[in-house]
Amino acid sequence: MPDFAYRAIDGEGRERTGRLNAANDDAARGRLEGMRLYVVAIEESSKTAQPKRQWQLPIRQKLSAKELTLFTRQMASLIEVSPLEETLRNLSRQNENARVGAILSNVHGGIVEGQRFSEALAREPASFPPLYRAMIAAGEGAGTLPTIANRLADLLERQAKMRGKLIGALAYPAILALVAMLVVTGLMVAVVPRVVEQFDNAQAQLPFITLMVIAISDFLAAYWWLLAIAIALMGVAFWQALRLPQFRLAVDRAVLKAPFVGRLLRDLHAARMARTLATMVSSRLPLLEGLRLTGNTIRNRVLANANDDIVETVRTGGSLSGAMRAAGVFPPLLVYLAASGESSGRLETMLERAADYMEQEFDNFTATALALLEPAIIVVMGGMVALIILAILLPILQLQNLTGL
Repeated sequence: MPDFAYRAIDGEGRERTGRLNAANDDAARGRLEGMRLYVVAIEESSKTAQPKRQWQLPIRQKLSAKELTLFTRQMASLIEVSPLEETLRNLSRQNENARVGAILSNVHGGIVEGQRFSEALAREPASFPPLYRAMIAAGEGAGTLPTIANRLADLLERQAKMRGKLIGALAYPAILALVAMLVVTGLMVAVVPRVVEQFDNAQAQLPFITLMVIAISDFLAAYWWLLAIAIALMGVAFWQALRLPQFRLAVDRAVLKAPFVGRLLRDLHAARMARTLATMVSSRLPLLEGLRLTGNTIRNRVLANANDDIVETVRTGGSLSGAMRAAGVFPPLLVYLAASGESSGRLETMLERAADYMEQEFDNFTATALALLEPAIIVVMGGMVALIILAILLPILQLQNLTGL
């Protein structure tokens, strides 16, 4: 069925825009008149969109995590003082980003057509994931949409904060290590060859450390392009191998066992899961549904499989804490607080406390790890530079001894 874009005026004199599916132009006009809208302009979307495809560059037609968080907070604040339709209309028109405005306009069109908010969000599934839509549907069903929207905004903001901390914790040592490698490579390729030229005519046997540094320097200077191609090919091969389920599972298991990154990922996943489940339980959503929707957001296959096992255990009547304990990939504190919440009937509160504690532990752990990792990288870099300098100085000292200076 064709898609029609329209502009109309409602009974209160307000302009409305959106899209709807109809068999033809007359059917589309009839539907709009049935909604008591006076049609100003209507045109088949494919006709208006075709010229744009000839010159517009392809762009990502979805909201980023930051854009989704900002929209949720704005929407949660505005629906407390204005109708949902007006809120979406204002947000779509006032957004400076045309792509975001088009996505919100499509959602607004669904509201104008009479769809529920959660159904209208489903028109943009790439921007609004199932977990998001499920919480909105729960708020609509219970008549507490503003409250649920605020909880959802808080959840997204906390997730964005933790994601930023993780990127900061991993990016700084990675950049520092990259700079150290570039400095050492520059010394080996540009400095060492010019210095060792002075030793070519020396009759004395060069020290082993000097010969080793010269050999590495000659290899890097002559075959750096081959080394770069080999690294690129290995990277592509590894990326393709990740598509194999067994290989991906083995890699994810190795990542979780890594001394630094593994604990970061485990604690972040546990905190995110606890926070999400607490929000969904407080929103009167079924725990089983929350677990299923949470599993769709997990990238690590080991953690995803553990989540699937928890879903199956809870579905068959088992307890959440027992399923977490059997999975063996969750922090003991989360398991203990989940068990306490189930026994006392305060699961939401205990999950919130577990998330708060694990996020605080994450902050403390990353601060301590970075404080130790930074000097460790500097020491390793200094050691490599010292090795190069030593390889250069030893022959000089040897020549001085031979000449009697």
